[in-house]
Amino acid sequence: MDRPIILPWWRQPQAKLLWISVGIVLVLLLAAMMLRGMSERSLRVSANDVTIAPVSSAVFHDFVPLHGTVVPKDTIDMDALEGGQVEKILAQAGDKVVQGQPLVIFHNSQLQLDVLNNEGRLVESLTQVQAQQTALESTRIANETALENIKFNLASLGHTLTRYERLEREGAIQAMTVEQTRDQLAHFQALLPLQEETNKQQTILRQAQLPGLQAFEKSLKDSLVATRRELDDLIVKAPVTGKITQLDLKIGENRNRGERLAEIVPATGFKISADTDEYYLGRVRVGQTADVALSGVTYSLHVSRVYPAVKGGVFTVDLTFDGKTPSDLSPGATADGKLSLGSDRQGLILPAGAFLEASGGDFVFVLDGDGKSAHRRRVKLGRRNSEQVEVLSGLSSKDRVIISDYSTYTGIDRIDLN
Repeated sequence: MDRPIILPWWRQPQAKLLWISVGIVLVLLLAAMMLRGMSERSLRVSANDVTIAPVSSAVFHDFVPLHGTVVPKDTIDMDALEGGQVEKILAQAGDKVVQGQPLVIFHNSQLQLDVLNNEGRLVESLTQVQAQQTALESTRIANETALENIKFNLASLGHTLTRYERLEREGAIQAMTVEQTRDQLAHFQALLPLQEETNKQQTILRQAQLPGLQAFEKSLKDSLVATRRELDDLIVKAPVTGKITQLDLKIGENRNRGERLAEIVPATGFKISADTDEYYLGRVRVGQTADVALSGVTYSLHVSRVYPAVKGGVFTVDLTFDGKTPSDLSPGATADGKLSLGSDRQGLILPAGAFLEASGGDFVFVLDGDGKSAHRRRVKLGRRNSEQVEVLSGLSSKDRVIISDYSTYTGIDRIDLN
């Protein structure tokens, strides 16, 4: 008698279909893994060759690192007012001088000759102007004298005629004498209005000419003083009291007008001149505070001037000491510190590192959970300083990031650490 044969479940047709489906899925998964491994470019490096830092929630300190130099607060450049041959050098670099002290004496024969010629012409012109003024004054005096003489004669002849007319009535004087006196009186009476009109016109003319002559005379005198002063300019004097920091001259050499001769630093104190990365140009302003270390001592300063010109990727700021300037400063001493930009804020912070230069802050390598590999991830970073980078998106406070140099990771998607 036949009996049905029962097959095991794994040999049944339904099981075969299941095994085929599972096999297909496994093949697809294996192919996907192989394709992913081929598309993802990786690099194996030693864990000792990278620097890893965690992302943390902290305060971003908004400051600019400073590296500056102690320089004099004021520097006076001394140029040659008149050129010539160096005849005497009366001071050297490093000497302390007072305002008006002679420092250098030049010799210039051509200048001396020119001054004498100009002086002669100016004196001649001045003499002519003064002669014109004297002539105007002499004419005024002569006219006034003539008018007074006419008035005197009128008065005198009037008195005489009165006496003569009385004597004529008594028959004690000839009629001819009386007539002559009367004619003389009439003559001076006719001259009086003419002389008065002459004096009036002369006064108008004098008042019109005299101011111009006086102004011209003053101009000639000023020019004469300036011409004579040109010889004084052959003696170069200290414009201020201070210390000569530069003076490079030799006896006998020739220097032209306007050439730099020396540099004098007055005793007005010192400041810090610091070069700052152009990245911060729009955020540095006058009045911002800074802390700077000099010889182990930290001083408080503030920005007194910002020079907007960018050279070599940096711009320059001047910082002035708050309060009294330290007395033991030396020009040229280096100073390091921080300039506060005043916008500290709580947020996600990543320590600054060399990765920023290669990535530009667009991506980072974030470690996986086991710490054995790191995958490239796009991020958005904000403000930065020499110690911190502000994270805006793409990272969380649980992430750990490789912050060392990325220059050898170009085109890499995954870094395997061993």
